[in-house]
Amino acid sequence: MSGWLDAVKWDAQGLVPAIAQDAASGEILMVAWMNREALEETARTGRGVYFSRSRNKLWRKGEESGHVQHVSEIRLDCDNDVVLLKIEQVGGIACHTGRRSCFFRKLDNGDWVTTAPVLKNPDEIYK
Repeated sequence: MSGWLDAVKWDAQGLVPAIAQDAASGEILMVAWMNREALEETARTGRGVYFSRSRNKLWRKGEESGHVQHVSEIRLDCDNDVVLLKIEQVGGIACHTGRRSCFFRKLDNGDWVTTAPVLKNPDEIYK
């Protein structure tokens, strides 16, 4: 039953990049890493689960912030080495900075310009 997991090309650390995309708008909200256990749990539960490289453990998105991700679709790219999750972002905040998306900076004339506001102070999100 886990043959679908065997199709994924995991890197040397047993990880694959995962893109979280808003299922309704198509906006890319974040990129994280998944190991086999995270991808299997995501598929089984319908909630976004990732692998935190800094903490070296599973990270169930929203476990601390409440900003869980409901996954409606899981896709694998043509090279089998990137996963795309189509999600509904609960609370509208995917980024740990309190913004909707992690991609809130744009290159403008050689400078990175912030283009999206903080929706909620991270100090209020993470206790």
